[in-house]
Parts: sequence; structure tokens; C-alpha cells
Amino acid sequence: MNLREQADSKVVAIEQRVEDLLCKLTLKEKVMLLSGKDSWRTAAIDRLGVPSLTMTDGPHGVRSSQPDSGRMVSPATCFPTAISMTASWNPDLIEGVGAALGEETRALGCEVLLGPCVNIVRVPLAGRNFECSSEDPYLAGRIGVAYVKGVQSQKVAVSLKHYACNNQEAERFRGNSVVDERTLREIYLAQFETIVKEAKPWTVMCSYNRINGVYASEHNYLLNEILKDEWGFDGVVVSDWNANHTTVASVQGGLDVEMPGPAKYYGNLLVEAVQNWQIDEAVLDNAVRRILRLIIRSGKLDDPALLPAGSLNTSEHQSLARELAEESITLLKNAHGILPLNLDTIRSIAVIGTNATDMRISGGGSSNLDAPYQVTPLEGLKTKLGDRVQIHYEQGCDNFIEPPLIKSAYLTPARGSGHGLWGEYFDNPDLAGKPVLERLDPKLRMWWFQTGPTEQMRGAFSVRWTGTLTVPGTGRHTFVLFSSGVCRLYLDNQLLLENRTTKLQADNQFNRNTAEIELVQGFSYHLRMELVKSVTEDIAHIKLLFGATPRPEEDDRMARAVELAKKSDVAIVFAGMPEEFETEGHDRPHLELPGRQAELMQAVAKANKNTIVVLNCAAPVTMPWLPDVPAVVNMFYPGLEGGHAIAKILTGEVNPSGKLSVTYPKRLEDTPAFTDYPGSKDVFYGEGIFVGYRYCDKRDIEPLFPFGFGLSYTTFEYSQLQIPDKVKLGEPIRVSVSVKNTGRVAGKEVVQLYVSDKVSSLARPPKELKGFAKILLQPGESKVVSFVLDQRALSFYDPYQKRWVAEPGEFEILVGSSSRDIRLKATFNLLDA
Repeated sequence: MNLREQADSKVVAIEQRVEDLLCKLTLKEKVMLLSGKDSWRTAAIDRLGVPSLTMTDGPHGVRSSQPDSGRMVSPATCFPTAISMTASWNPDLIEGVGAALGEETRALGCEVLLGPCVNIVRVPLAGRNFECSSEDPYLAGRIGVAYVKGVQSQKVAVSLKHYACNNQEAERFRGNSVVDERTLREIYLAQFETIVKEAKPWTVMCSYNRINGVYASEHNYLLNEILKDEWGFDGVVVSDWNANHTTVASVQGGLDVEMPGPAKYYGNLLVEAVQNWQIDEAVLDNAVRRILRLIIRSGKLDDPALLPAGSLNTSEHQSLARELAEESITLLKNAHGILPLNLDTIRSIAVIGTNATDMRISGGGSSNLDAPYQVTPLEGLKTKLGDRVQIHYEQGCDNFIEPPLIKSAYLTPARGSGHGLWGEYFDNPDLAGKPVLERLDPKLRMWWFQTGPTEQMRGAFSVRWTGTLTVPGTGRHTFVLFSSGVCRLYLDNQLLLENRTTKLQADNQFNRNTAEIELVQGFSYHLRMELVKSVTEDIAHIKLLFGATPRPEEDDRMARAVELAKKSDVAIVFAGMPEEFETEGHDRPHLELPGRQAELMQAVAKANKNTIVVLNCAAPVTMPWLPDVPAVVNMFYPGLEGGHAIAKILTGEVNPSGKLSVTYPKRLEDTPAFTDYPGSKDVFYGEGIFVGYRYCDKRDIEPLFPFGFGLSYTTFEYSQLQIPDKVKLGEPIRVSVSVKNTGRVAGKEVVQLYVSDKVSSLARPPKELKGFAKILLQPGESKVVSFVLDQRALSFYDPYQKRWVAEPGEFEILVGSSSRDIRLKATFNLLDA
């Protein structure tokens, strides 16, 4: 039996098992399977031995920081985020990362990893851009295929998300994305299509928003007609958490599983809908088949010994995270070859900036996870250079607008040991009786759905946290309290802050209050916080921000940083984002670096001509200081080993090879969605297919840094572009190009291939990415890079014919090092078959 026959036989066996189970289920049991048991688990049918599946947030690490719903708790490897993964332009590496994520998911007792997120980066301010791949659907599709294949090689399901057009956080729960058919197909669905057809994900998560007036969770055209029927998706469509709003319409529209549980719109309501003939039971059967198929694929109905072994936070995974960070870090400017650092002449380095010691390894929201450790850039440089170079540090200024999450190091629990506050959890709204759960909570950032951290806490519940606060310095400090429900913060038994809301407001606008107070270093203050969730609320949320906020007249940090820069051979400024500035839940307010960081960089550059800027941010920022500094590197959100990775890049042990997967604009007004963002109830995608570099090319706008851009410590020469003169419609197009390393050090180059349709019946972008390859070349070495393009690479979606069309005529192949660094061009004619 050949491989194809084996695969077909396996499918038949799975389908037979599905049908055998389906025919034994009662109506009530079928409905049970279509809703979550709790926040993270699907329902089980004990009578038939059908187990539940456990889901967990991803996508760049397994998020398991709280023992909610009985899930295992353990720090997991935090890999670089999706924007970094894609900046590597290395699908082989990403497939290996996916396999590691699958191993960690399995080690933590979960069967479904919620990711990857492959929504297009449409707006540079969107809060979740760090979690997305690219502005280009071809690139997002290739990286997504690799990720999904890697994870599912461990018999762990992915949940490809968010389907579809979830391109901003503003009004994401109820906003209506108004998108024409061609734009939808070419830009916002194309990467989903590629991944579904090639990698066959076991689940797809629908988004919160409406698309052309219909919620994604009940969108018959997107879920049934396109995803399931046209693309052949045979997995489970799961709602984003609380994204379902109907009973009959959603099941008929293609939603298979409502999350989280317990059931809100399904359950008894769905049973009654079948009994009242509002919906045919056969529609439910189709959804049940999908969830049964997923359970069988996960291996939970088989001998556990047959499952791949899980592993968690191993040295191999940590090394893989560092390798990915090294391959994604992108060199944006390097005047006069200031990088890599010349360690034969440098004796002192000034390290400046908050992000040198408090590096962001991830953005905020559901993908944020607690890593077992993280290596900061300052630690990485000190480890790398040892006593060879004197390294001194100054903060310079804050990188936040409002304080970060309160640090657990400042807190001592009322009971037990460690850092944080002691949490007492009650199954009533009155903080009464004996707690159903007591534990140390290191972080005061909590988020629960209908059920709290234990199954006893359904509906209304309450929590009390107690301990002491000790601050590292005397002065003015600021508390900021975000919460749903009723929340009170007491300092030394005096009420400091109180929030009251009776229901979660739209778009995650939780109640917020602020207090400023003078605190004394070394003194212990009693801290108590109480949260009450009512039965009417879907979500319970608490977040406490805290930090020192010195008065301007007392703040000499920038002056000290400038003085350090003056007396050092080199100054390295680590600038970027504070915690949760790029986050799920809200978009960034502007393109600038927050706080006084731009001022800091200009002052340091004036004091030291050898100033290097390292950015620690996932999305584009404006750079008014760019002309003043000779070198700029973006490390994005590089995961737990980021400090070691950036040290290797700066010192030249690793040659940077990352390339931007999004365009960096000079100003927000130069972005394609500027006139339509953020919208209100309706968000019009008025730019159509002209997203990212497509828009810049069409409008002849010079970006700050173009799509596909990234420098190296060596140079590459392109030659001998070979393509056929004529190709018949439907035949493959074979392209080859020779690339030579003409520099003195080894390096990796990303060879990018773009296609241009010279004459078309519908408007097309001047060029579109349709191929890429990352290659390693030693000094003086040449390699021939080959590509094979199919008819789809030449096609556009014709909304009138409702199909993909490649029109005969002249096409141009463009090959280069970025979308604006095209080295070679050649044309061919596409002929009718």
C-alpha cells in the first residue's frame, strides 16, 4: 500500500469511528458536544467514553499561568511573536518551532493550541499586530503552513484565527468590516485558503466582528460556502470566546462549537430549537461529526502510549527560541559600518533605556504568558562581553504613559512565601464563608469568563487579595486600577480606589481609576484588594498598574544618561514599548514611541556620535531621530532568549538576516487605511486590494522602510535571471537566479520574487510577492535559487466571473532583496492554452 492509499485508509477508518459514535448519541448529548464544558474544555460524554479536549492560548507559547478549570500550571517557553517569526522568512525554522510548541502543548495536558493568528496587518496602530504575520497574504500563508504542520505533527490541533477581517481592536466585538468581494478574496482570505488547503488545520476560530453585516460566528458564506464547501475544510469551527450571539443562525451558519462554556446560546435552547423544528437535527449532526473527528485525531480515544511524548521548556526549545530571535532581528540602518561592534577598539559601552533591563518579550492580551526566565539585553551584553568591555547602565527616562503592571517583587503575600498577594476565592459575591480556593497570585492581572478559577465559582463570585507593598525608592507613586464588577483597593486599611460597573461595557472598556500617593523606601504598607463579580456579567477582570512617577523638576535620569554617553566609546539606546502598550483589547493611540524616548535618543546621539538604537517593538514607529544615529536594529518581541540573541547580533557573532514583513511608513497619513480607520459601526476597507507595499507602489509613496527590507553585515550580488519567453496558460513557470556573497563574512539572504501583470482588465498592484527563499552563503560563494510559479501566482480574483483569472499577455518577474530593492527584471508572455 502506497502513502496515498495509507492516507485514504486512515480517513475511512476515522469516518467509520465518527459514524459509530454519532448514531449512539442522544439529542441532548449531541448538543452538549457543541458547547464548552467550561472556559477551556469541551464537553465529555462519559456514557460513551467520549473525553473532553482542553484548549489553551498561544500562539508563541503555551499560556498556562493560572490553574483555571483544572488546567496544569507551569511556565512554558516563550518564543518570539508572530511578527518576528515572519521576519525570519524561514518556513523550515518555523515548522521546527511549531513542533516544539506542539510538544509543550501536549506536556501541559492540552490538545488544542489557539493559534496561529494570520490576520493581515492593515493598520499600523492595530493592537494585535505583534500577533499577526504580515501585510502580505502570500508571506503569511507560507509561514502559516509551516507553523500548522509543525504543531499538528505532534497530534495537537491548531486553531487558525481569526476568520475573518479582524484587523483592528477598536470595536472588534461588534464592528462591521465592509469589504468588497475581490479584496476579501485576494487580501483577507488568501492566507487562510493556502493554510487550509495545504496544512489542513484541525480547527478554525471565527472572529468577533461582522463582515458585510453578518457576524463571523454565523456567516454562512464564509463558514459554509467558502471554508467548508469550496476549500474542503473538515475540521471544527470554534467561536472566539463569547463571539457567538445566536442559537439557530450560528449553527446553520457554520459554527460548530460555542466557547467558552457552560453553554450560553446552545444547551437547552438548542435542544428546544430542534424539538420545535426551528432547525433540523441533521444540521447538528454535521457539527457533531466535526468535533468527534477532532477528538479522534487528537488520539484521546486511543492508547496514550501511541501519542507523541510532550516536553516543556527544554534546553532544545530555549535554543530554538534564541535561533528564531537571531534570524528575525532586522538591521534597519548601519552607516559607516558601525555594526558589528569593533571589540578591538571599544573599551566602554553606555547601555541606556528602560527596555535594556525591562525588555518586552511579548505583547499583551490572551497571548501573553509568563516565561520561566527572560534574558534582558543588558544581561546578554554582559554575558557576551564579560570583562573585555566596561558596560554601564542608565535608564534615561520611562517608556510608559501610565505605569506598568505592579511588579510581584514589590509584594509579599499575607501567607506563605514568595512574591505577590495571597488570594482567597469565594463562591458567593459577599466574600463570605470559607474560601473555595486559596493561592499565591504573583501577578495582579486576572481574566475569567462565566466561571472563575474553579468550577464552584459559577455566576457570581468574589475574591480578596492581601499582603504588603514595599517600594524600592521614596517619592511619588501612581496606582491605576482597571476592573469589571465592583473592585476596591485599600492601602493600610484606607480605601484608596473603588471601581463600580454593573456590566462589561462595549469593546472591553473596563472601569479605570487612578490615585497618586507619596511612599517611603523600605516601609511595608498593608495592601488589600477585593473583586466582586455579579451574576449578570460575562467577564470578571482585574488589573493593577503601579510605578514611581517622579515630578519633572526632580527627574535627572536623562541628564545622567547623557553624561554616561559622553564618556563612553559607544552608546546603545534600547527603546520600545512598555508592558501591554501593544495589546489585545485596544489599538495604539499613535505611531510614536511612548514617553520621552525620542528626546532621549536625540540627546544621547548629540553627546556621542557612535549611538546605536535597538528597538523593542513589534509594529512600526515614527523615527524623527533617525538622521541623528548611525545604526538602528529592531529586535521586535524576541522571546525569553532575546537578550542573548541581540548581543550576538551587535557583536557580529551572528549576521542579521531578518526582513520586515510590513511596511514602515514615515507618517500615519501615508498608510492606506488612514481615511477609513477606525470607523464606527462600519469599517470601510476603502483601499481595497492596495494594502501595505501595494499601496506605496501604486501611489508612489516613499516609506520609511519598505516591505521585505533588512540589511546585512555582508553584501549580495544577483545575476543570471532565467525565465521562459513564453508560457501556456496552466503550465508551471520556472525561474532561477544566481546569488553571490560578495562580502567578507558569511550571511543569509532572503531572495524575493515579485510578479507584475503589465496589462490587466482590472486594476492590479504594480507588483505582488509570489516567491521567496532564504539561503546561507559563505564569502565568495554563489548559489542558484529556483522558483516554480503556478497559474494562481499570475491570477486576480474576478468578482464578476466569481473565480480566479490569469489573463494572457505580458508579465514581468522582479527579483531582489526587498520590495524597493529590485535587482533583476525579465518579462514573459502568457499564452492561451
